[in-house]
Amino acid sequence: MSIFTSIKGSLAKVRGLFARRKMARIGIYGPPNAGKTTLANRIVSDFTGDTMGTASPIAHETRRVKKREGVTIKAGSASITLDVIDTPGLATRIDFHDFMAMGIPEEEARRRAKEATEGVIEAIKWMDNLDGVLLVMDAKEDPYTQVNVTVVGNMEARHLPMLIVANKMDLDGASVERIKGAFPQHTVVPVSALKGTNIELLYETIAHRFG
Repeated sequence: MSIFTSIKGSLAKVRGLFARRKMARIGIYGPPNAGKTTLANRIVSDFTGDTMGTASPIAHETRRVKKREGVTIKAGSASITLDVIDTPGLATRIDFHDFMAMGIPEEEARRRAKEATEGVIEAIKWMDNLDGVLLVMDAKEDPYTQVNVTVVGNMEARHLPMLIVANKMDLDGASVERIKGAFPQHTVVPVSALKGTNIELLYETIAHRFG
């Protein structure tokens, strides 16, 4: 083997190391009712015309991980193909009485609570099979919660790329600055997944952050 062939091979390996990723498996995480499924539906609908799940004002409507493969996001000159993973809302406590308070009969409330607990466990297991995370926070709420801190800590420990999505910016009392102040080490993108506000900026940031 000539020295030139050896150098050419080494350069090819270096280019491979620094090549941008074209596909990524991205998990959408966050507490209940932060708007995870609404965001998942927005992403999938904008680029495929389909939806992923049912959004509801009742917490823990999503109780099983849902996956949509091969969603190609295009933003300007950037693009990336995602497997979108919509996860159940993470919570430190799930009580069937909370479902009953929403008018759900006790038997169904107990079933939902059990399924929601199983969903949290499933969502945590999925963290080992991701290339990155969108952490969705309700911009009207205090961001410095046990759930948010735990997810951020887990992602940092796994060295997984993460974007924080400050959702519900269309509502009174929403503040992206609160979230930026709580987690200054991470990129925060303010959006309204329901209205589509600022969604193009989110797509551009996803393409560059996870690509």
